Amino acid sequence: MIFFKRLLSIPLFFSIGLSIFLTTAMFAQKNNVPVFDSLVGKSSKELGEFIKKSTPEDAKIYEIALSNLKNQDSAKTNEYYYVALSFYKTGNYERSAYYFSHAAKAAKQANYELFLCAIYLKLGNSYLKDWKNQKALDSYYKALEIAQKNRNIKYEIVANSGITMIRRRMKQLDKALEVCKHSLKLAENSSFKNGKNHVNLITIISEIYMDQKKYDSVLYYAEMGIKLSEPISYHIGTIDLYTKKGAVFFYRNDLPKAFEYLHLVEDIAHTHKIKQKKPILNLHYFLARCYYKQEAYRKAIGSLDRILNLLEKKDSRNDRVLETYRLLADCNEAIGNERKSKYWLNKYTILQAQFQDEKDKTVNKIYNRDTQELGETIKELENRQQKEVRYGIIVVLILLMSLIAVGGLFYRKQKMNKTIFNDLINKISNLESERRTETMESKDSAKEIIIDDEKINNVLKRLNKLEDQEYFLKSDCSLSTMAKKVKTNTTYLSKIIKIHKEKSFNDYINDLRIEYALKRLKNDKKFRSFSIKSIASEIGYKSDNSFTKHFKSKTGLNPSYYIKKIENLG
Repeated sequence: MIFFKRLLSIPLFFSIGLSIFLTTAMFAQKNNVPVFDSLVGKSSKELGEFIKKSTPEDAKIYEIALSNLKNQDSAKTNEYYYVALSFYKTGNYERSAYYFSHAAKAAKQANYELFLCAIYLKLGNSYLKDWKNQKALDSYYKALEIAQKNRNIKYEIVANSGITMIRRRMKQLDKALEVCKHSLKLAENSSFKNGKNHVNLITIISEIYMDQKKYDSVLYYAEMGIKLSEPISYHIGTIDLYTKKGAVFFYRNDLPKAFEYLHLVEDIAHTHKIKQKKPILNLHYFLARCYYKQEAYRKAIGSLDRILNLLEKKDSRNDRVLETYRLLADCNEAIGNERKSKYWLNKYTILQAQFQDEKDKTVNKIYNRDTQELGETIKELENRQQKEVRYGIIVVLILLMSLIAVGGLFYRKQKMNKTIFNDLINKISNLESERRTETMESKDSAKEIIIDDEKINNVLKRLNKLEDQEYFLKSDCSLSTMAKKVKTNTTYLSKIIKIHKEKSFNDYINDLRIEYALKRLKNDKKFRSFSIKSIASEIGYKSDNSFTKHFKSKTGLNPSYYIKKIENLG
């Protein structure tokens, strides 16, 4: 403790130098690496090469030497960037993120704004591949801010693509789709057009549509992406998109078609010796799903085992791994291996809890960002509203006058409905006699037109009998069925109804049904308790809309209004 108090009393510059010396000396003794003095005069490139070949612990010595290079901000930024890039290419995303962070600090000090934007994008990608969604989101938003400030479309597209993938992971699919479609439009006018990044955007948008179960859209974008990827020999893109086509047919229960595309993917991967993990994971996962649906459980387990052989510890954060564990549990349960089924189900449950915790943190981050953007939008709107306040008063006055006018019309409508209802009630008790009178009159007119036509009289008698039997209430009541009942043809029956009932066949049937409904609703309390749909079905209509239309046409009222008023009378 006394030693450190004295150390603090030493001039600052000397203290820092001594601290560096002590740190490097300890590392040198422990790990048998060059002492700090031997690094003096080494270039940034040489120090970078040392870092690449060192363990994370040993590399700290070279980091100290690199950070202490005088007036070499550009060299330090470049070297950290290329060191990070080397780790990124080998899939060591934790170390790549670490050195991209160092590169970002150096780029900030050197005021290399666009380079800083590129570094943030790579940093976001490292975190994204390492399933550190919250940190990835921070990096992408920083990159997006710089890209938009400098109007750099290329970097804006890449940043938005990363943000889209995170929103998709968080199941914010509508927002993800919105951002991705915006990026796709930007790509049409950028250097990305028809290149790998263009294909990647199409891949992302097809994944979102897959999550939304909009399979026609998945196939549309998959075809578009394949047409772009094949001419430029972008095999990863081709494999990914063909796998999506296979997945679509799996979800549509067309297993032969699904296997056709998935086996095509296997051939492409084998021919071009594709070793990237993600496309291979997806391929074998959907093959396993297809086998499981065929009840070929051991084949499914074989495909899933190929996924397990590819996995490393860091891959446990991949949602495809989560789904693999669940499918392994289901397959083992299906073949009766309860021990293995419980084992994989337990792994699935633990991993799912970790996913949910990470998801909650990231969703909060997204929510805060969206809230901030919304706040800025609201502030802008408030400024506009201050300028437009006087127009708002005029609008309010117009609305008020409109409401008064509408209120007046509503009052008049209600009054008119009441009058119609009262008239209707007075007429209902006379409907049967009116119908008999109309029938008699139609008979008289028939006699005037065609005297002593026995065939017509017989048809009319049978027609009246069908009315008494309430045949018109049947849903299959039609001109042809009724013609058979009254022993004539459709043409002749239609003409008889036209002359003797003075209406078309459809009007004739609809009038009978509505008259029946009016009387029964008035006299049958239980019938009034039915839904409009049930009432419609009861009297022969196939839809409540059709019933309502004809009821209103004949009475001028909605059925619901009529029922309510009848209830009030009771």
